[in-house]
Amino acid sequence: MNRIIIVDDNPRDRTYLAELLSAYKPVCVANAAEALDNCKLDHTPWIITDIQMPDCNGIDLAKKIWNKFNTARILFWSQYSDETYVRALAKLIPADTVYGYVLKSNTSEVILRAAQTVFDDFQCWIDPQVRKVQARNQKENNLVSDGEYEVLIDIALGLTDNTIAERRFLSRRGVQNRLQSLYSKLGASDEIKSKSNNKELINIRARAIALALQRGLINSFELNEEETLLNDWLQSRK
Repeated sequence: MNRIIIVDDNPRDRTYLAELLSAYKPVCVANAAEALDNCKLDHTPWIITDIQMPDCNGIDLAKKIWNKFNTARILFWSQYSDETYVRALAKLIPADTVYGYVLKSNTSEVILRAAQTVFDDFQCWIDPQVRKVQARNQKENNLVSDGEYEVLIDIALGLTDNTIAERRFLSRRGVQNRLQSLYSKLGASDEIKSKSNNKELINIRARAIALALQRGLINSFELNEEETLLNDWLQSRK
């Protein structure tokens, strides 16, 4: 049996998992750098990682691990089932790779079963709440494209159409086309039509951001990281 590397910046959560999974001879680390160092000691690393962590989140950590060990088994455990994480994971999971996603709100029995399914049974285990998000994300009329997601981030950060066009190498019309498609997929366009004949009453840009937050397409943690990227871009323009 492989040992399990537990990655979480919260000491209490690390201790909880280590006690729950003591049969796996867990190694607890607090950040991605320590996790990567420990992965080098195993041919097929087994990892349980939180998603929201400073410096390098669980999604980015998984990408780095799978780039070096494409057979690594990773169980994500998180407080959140946000679509932004489900979306990011769908892009980086290697073919035929076993992984899991379990919410921290589950009982110890459920978390243990998720770990056993991924690590012992070599099968994927996806939390029912996450499955709902996956199903919604797979519907074509709801699926937000990468380009639409970029402009969603930009309007959430407060950028104007002209600034978005410059940042994303688009024409102003190209930005507006992406925004209109985004508004439609989020349901903001339909809300504006149904709630008022006077378009001045509701700002569709702000409404789209509110709907995206409710849907979990964006969250404060990810926006903080995007803020850093924006500041780097703004500095590069000087």
